[in-house]
Amino acid sequence: MTRAFAYLRVSGRAQIEGDGFPRQLAAIKGHAAEHGIRIVKVFREEGVSGTKDLDDRPALSDLMIALLADSVRTVLVERLDRLARDLLIQESIIGEFQKHGFQLISVAEPDLLSDDPTRKLMRQFMGAIAEWEKSMIVRKLRAARSRMKAKTGRCEGRKPYGAYPGEQTTIERMMALRAEGLAYDVIADRLNAEGLRTRTTGKRWFGMAVSRILKAQDAPRAVRK
Repeated sequence: MTRAFAYLRVSGRAQIEGDGFPRQLAAIKGHAAEHGIRIVKVFREEGVSGTKDLDDRPALSDLMIALLADSVRTVLVERLDRLARDLLIQESIIGEFQKHGFQLISVAEPDLLSDDPTRKLMRQFMGAIAEWEKSMIVRKLRAARSRMKAKTGRCEGRKPYGAYPGEQTTIERMMALRAEGLAYDVIADRLNAEGLRTRTTGKRWFGMAVSRILKAQDAPRAVRK
């Protein structure tokens, strides 16, 4: 029996307790049972957009590390849009799997990940559709926020990191480490070692997230200058 990992993803914090994870896992387990596959571990990406790349996906990064360290060579996802909603990111992640000889199976489109040119074209077409759908969702949300702001005079979106209690202390620590000349990845490792956790999932820091937060801190100072 083939041993495999399962990868699940929801993009919004409100979706973490919803039907997304149970639905994805049920579809994956159903496919696994039909094809003699045993799911040995489930990786859940909680509240992470499908437009984020590998470096900004804690669960997917942990999955890749587990694949490299384990004898497991197969990963199941419910659909390709659970892997990514951006065509370039989708293909880069698939390329990373293929480079190491790992098998990635989308249970809703089980034959789309082969090297057959027609299947590759179809996969990229579906990736483009997923990217378009994501753009439309963002556009509708932006329009809804604009209508609410026009009606009520305000509409708050996601607050930047540092807006909640305790986060400014973490930012100050990031800035201090950066002042020592440390790279973003090294800073992330230090924060993890010191027990300073991220807002969204309470999991590990990654260099890309540290870079984004510190650059956001630099922007207001640049404007003042």
